[in-house]
Amino acid sequence: MSSCDDSTLRRAAPEQAEPRRSWEQQGQAGLPGFVEGRYFDVLTANGLARALSPNPQEGQNRLHAVFLDPAEQALYPDWDQATARMVAGFRESVGTDADDPGFVQLVGELSLSSERFRQLWARHDVQTREGMPTLIRHPQVGDLTVSREKLAIGGTDGQLLVIYHAQPGTSSAEKLGLLGSLASPAAAAARDAIPPRPASPRPGRPGHVEILDR
Repeated sequence: MSSCDDSTLRRAAPEQAEPRRSWEQQGQAGLPGFVEGRYFDVLTANGLARALSPNPQEGQNRLHAVFLDPAEQALYPDWDQATARMVAGFRESVGTDADDPGFVQLVGELSLSSERFRQLWARHDVQTREGMPTLIRHPQVGDLTVSREKLAIGGTDGQLLVIYHAQPGTSSAEKLGLLGSLASPAAAAARDAIPPRPASPRPGRPGHVEILDR
């Protein structure tokens, strides 16, 4: 088994996402979406999913992020409950296929790096990966509650399309819409077009010479 570091885990035969049409359509509908593998690897994600959380990036592992990344942990006010559900869902996803080298490497790294993961893994809890409401504390828009739906992708080895949505007419729905606006290509282009503000001179600092017209 290869040594572990803080980089994304690499497997001999990494999973590949199915064609992107479905999850891209979710992004166009204003819904964050990404494709997740059996071991919670993010295989691909749309822009709104990346705006909702910093870690749905292609190649990132969600377990690695939620247990070892402080920025990801800060998104979940009830982090203990979120991690308990996540590990129980991970056990359900893996099933009896516990000999895969990538699985062994992931569990070994997390067991060494996270006391919380060690405790949860020792409990042997198993939970079906059903969509459940999740409270997220977002640094830009504040608290919002979203429901997570996981849809099986046919013809794959356990891949899921994960979609987040908010209850229509709620403040969470408004905040999700705001995130969609901030993450849009037009908004990004507008931010890039803003020139940087010039530094203001500071009279009186050493070496400063002020010339006055008389």
